[in-house]
Amino acid sequence: MEPRTPDRDTPSTRTLEENVRIIKAWEQSALHARSRAERVSEWITSTAGRGEVLFAHVVWFVGWAAINLDLVPGVRPFDVFPFPLLTTMVSLEAIFLALFVLASQNRLATQTDKRAHLDLQINLLAEREMTAVLQLLRDIAARLGVEHGADNPRIQELAKETDVQEVTSKLDDEMPSKPE
Repeated sequence: MEPRTPDRDTPSTRTLEENVRIIKAWEQSALHARSRAERVSEWITSTAGRGEVLFAHVVWFVGWAAINLDLVPGVRPFDVFPFPLLTTMVSLEAIFLALFVLASQNRLATQTDKRAHLDLQINLLAEREMTAVLQLLRDIAARLGVEHGADNPRIQELAKETDVQEVTSKLDDEMPSKPE
């Protein structure tokens, strides 16, 4: 028996597709909002992380060492051991690459913070909606004379508005502090 696949035009499928379109548009907007420097920085860091670049560095270092150790006939050494010019060039490359990586990480951290704020906003909205639904269900149960569950202390507690300030203060008090 084959698993049943949902119809392509069900409300949940349409909602899912709409959510995917919204997220895709948001991501595309964030990509297009990058500055030229951010685009260059990300291109450099993504390129530097490829295997071809690693291979090119190995070839470069081996070739440099072979030439400057006078192992290549007909080519005069120009940076004798311990290769001060190579050391300077590699150090400069490392400095700039580190700066590009940090710039990319900063942009990604900013994007992550925006996503976290969006998650928080949606979660707070969902919490308020659920509180309203629980209050409405409690009122309907009372109106219909249904007593089972309506007076449950847990439901009564969940039907109260959540004080976000109280929750964050409690988290601050309960979470272990970071070592300095």
